[in-house]
Amino acid sequence: MRFTRNNGPLRATSTLPVRQGFSILLMSSAPAPTTAFRPQLAHLTAQLDEFRARGTHFRLRVLDDEQAAVCHYDGRQVINLASNNYLGLCNHPKLREAAIAATRKYGVGSGAVRTIAGTMRIHMELEEKIAAFKNVEACVVFQSGFAANAGTVSSILGKDDFILSDELNHASIIDGARLSRAKIKVFRHKDVAHAEELLLEVQHEPGRKLLITDGVFSMDGDIGPVAALAVLAEEYGAIMMVDDAHASGVLGRNGRGSIDHFQVHGKVDIQVGTLSKAIGALGGYVCGSRDLIDFLYHRARPFLFSTSHPPSVAATCIAAFDLLESEPERIDRLWANTIYFKQQLANAGFDIGGRTTPKSETPITPIILGDGRATMDFSRALFEAGVMATSIAFPTVPEGKARIRTIMTSEHTRAQIDQALETITAVAKKSGIL
Repeated sequence: MRFTRNNGPLRATSTLPVRQGFSILLMSSAPAPTTAFRPQLAHLTAQLDEFRARGTHFRLRVLDDEQAAVCHYDGRQVINLASNNYLGLCNHPKLREAAIAATRKYGVGSGAVRTIAGTMRIHMELEEKIAAFKNVEACVVFQSGFAANAGTVSSILGKDDFILSDELNHASIIDGARLSRAKIKVFRHKDVAHAEELLLEVQHEPGRKLLITDGVFSMDGDIGPVAALAVLAEEYGAIMMVDDAHASGVLGRNGRGSIDHFQVHGKVDIQVGTLSKAIGALGGYVCGSRDLIDFLYHRARPFLFSTSHPPSVAATCIAAFDLLESEPERIDRLWANTIYFKQQLANAGFDIGGRTTPKSETPITPIILGDGRATMDFSRALFEAGVMATSIAFPTVPEGKARIRTIMTSEHTRAQIDQALETITAVAKKSGIL
């Protein structure tokens, strides 16, 4: 027995002889966690202290059971108004069965990136399924919707090109635009005339032009002017791209998205969607021409350098697209719940993005408070009262635009919605918000 110290607590060790002249060093315990102050990261601590002072610091709430209309976070039962599980597919029996069957047949992982050894037949089946659903030539699946947007924008353009982007487009579009090194022009939110002004400015400049919008904007729940922008893109020879993350499974026939909603098939060059929201699983995808997808195989860095989906996830997504076709009543329930919930919030006197004409046109309904600290406090009070409704503050939204973002699903019952409304109203009155 001997004692050692390696920049930590004193530990007893024992060396036992073994054959071939080797020895085994037995440690009495694992190294203690390092807790010493590191000045190299002091700026992070300062930033966190600033968040706390402003009242916008938060901690992660932990889901104890399955994602559902009523579930348990941090041991507390709540009515869940914060999930992207629009159609309740996260825990649908058919999706569970598909995941289990694929795991038994193919194992738990693909073992490689797609371009080396990680493309499984089930990945190709999923991409073919999505392409047919979206009425396009081809599709490629990414590890997330964020990766799909950022990887596509950054790979198809370069420093001599131009990106014309709605000011409220998703962060993944913004990051992809920055990575592309293209020149970025931002048009006012949903302002088609302003988008045309910018197209006119760069019309005769060398380089390609990309016009891009969200199909549904994730913070206000309003629908992008996809049809009008598609006309502009056609007129000025720009590439047209739509991020349909919050439109997939929500808008269009059987949830085909904003392109189907506006009937502009063939007018949008790049459609991005997600498998993580209404589809109920994980991932993102890009749809378009065969050449676009083939190019992304060769140049989209998230695709090239990330291991492909586990077969269980691919199988789950295939089952989800089948359900969109076979159970359209889920989307009907989603919209019935959405219309009722919005109307009741407005009747109670909440600012849901406009007192007379709310911006929201989808199951995303913000309750605008403005002040970040007040919004965080309201969200915490709602949670204590049994409603999970997440606060969104700067920098996710601009200063003065903090809100509680609520999302309705097809699986909320009328009784649950009424209970949530009663709780939200009571807490708001107690807090002085109403």
